[in-house]
Amino acid sequence: MAQPVKILAFAGSTRDASYNKTLVRIAVAGAQAEGADVTTIDLRDYPMPLMDEDLEQREGPPANARWLKDLFLAHQGLLIASPEYNSSISPLLKNTLDWVSRPAAGEPALACFAGKVAAILSASPGGLGGLRGLITVRSILSNIGVLVLPNQVTIPAAATAFTPEGQLKDPRQQASAEKIGAQLAQTIARLRS
Repeated sequence: MAQPVKILAFAGSTRDASYNKTLVRIAVAGAQAEGADVTTIDLRDYPMPLMDEDLEQREGPPANARWLKDLFLAHQGLLIASPEYNSSISPLLKNTLDWVSRPAAGEPALACFAGKVAAILSASPGGLGGLRGLITVRSILSNIGVLVLPNQVTIPAAATAFTPEGQLKDPRQQASAEKIGAQLAQTIARLRS
């Protein structure tokens, strides 16, 4: 029997009531329904200083950067829900990608991104649902060797979009968020076969 597809899922936010943490959980359910083995992490559990090459030279990468990098290396897919900060991505998400991208001795450049497949989502209180930030996320991931699914999910008016149980009130939005998780699992499975 083939090993299940392994997907790493997270939001680019540390806020307890993050709309994007809620959204990524919905997409995770879609990936799991396709048989994927999904590891969901909270970036709050991996605090790191701002990316600083002088600090890296003096002290090496932070321990949390290494642990995160090991998680990225162990998974074939990334499921990322990114908040939009001033029409771009959160500093947390950018800093995470920057630290994880740093090569270790004897390791190929961008080893933890090369050949990965990603699905991206965003929820925002604004009318575009984080669309402008996803442009940046897509650009960064594509430029570091990640195949990003062409479709994406954005949830506008996120402050009123979710039920208290963490589902989307609009059944079409709920289905769309679940579907992108499923599509990520399906795409990775097809690429592996």
